[in-house]
Amino acid sequence: MKLLNVMALAGVIAATGVSGTSEARDRSEQHEVVLVLGDSVAFGYINSAGYEYVNPENFVGFPRYLDNMLDLDPVDAACPGETTGSFLSATLPDFGCRNFRKNFPLHVAYSSTQLEFAKRYLMSHHDVRLVTITLGANDGFLLEVSCNDEPACIVAGLPAVATNLATILSDLRATGYGGDIVVTNYYSTDYSDSVAGQEITGLTAALNAVIAAPTAAYGAIVADVFTAFQRAVAPFGNSPCQAGLLNVSNPIPTTLPYTCDVHPTQSGHRLIAETISHALRTEARY
Repeated sequence: MKLLNVMALAGVIAATGVSGTSEARDRSEQHEVVLVLGDSVAFGYINSAGYEYVNPENFVGFPRYLDNMLDLDPVDAACPGETTGSFLSATLPDFGCRNFRKNFPLHVAYSSTQLEFAKRYLMSHHDVRLVTITLGANDGFLLEVSCNDEPACIVAGLPAVATNLATILSDLRATGYGGDIVVTNYYSTDYSDSVAGQEITGLTAALNAVIAAPTAAYGAIVADVFTAFQRAVAPFGNSPCQAGLLNVSNPIPTTLPYTCDVHPTQSGHRLIAETISHALRTEARY
């Protein structure tokens, strides 16, 4: 059993010893900004991309679509393999983020934790219109390992995600930022649950519940990616893979069907961006 599998491969990084930095693109046009925080989904990560990792511009995710939809310049600080714990602390467990940062550049360069970067950015830039947060799935994967795949044990450990997200939201608000914050939840990689009993979707829903728990207290809203994907895949056997929303991992199989990894395709990223935009408009915030 794999908990959601939604970030199960995010920490499988090819440590080839390449390093580099990346700066946010020039903002001389004075557009407002969306500050993107989170894990490999927010980064736009692709498995087995080889030399492409040396240039973060190769990884296009939902922040680029938000740019087009909301006219907001993305500043994407996301790190593949980030957990809610490693977001807060350089000593708490991650699922590959630190290893990735040692070898490859992120979309923006920083040496601190992602939280510290976000706080400094919010305090020094007053053009941020929106903050998005995509965190929690890697926490679930670490629980899966420590719990030996036992669902009850995994569910029992999930409230720590809510505790960490509450701290993150509190710290972001403490910078004086009073604008919109959208927290995205996660899609299931198989809504039919044909792979692992009924564990993937059920555990994804349990994770999403703890992700949503602290949001209202800090004036944040949830973008319901779980439901958006569920509706989109209904005509395709309830499979995000068959619906073309996840990247194919065996593009030339000897026998069908294709299999997919856990990260969104461009159509998947566009659907995430549309879900964020819809959440903002539903709340009359944009």
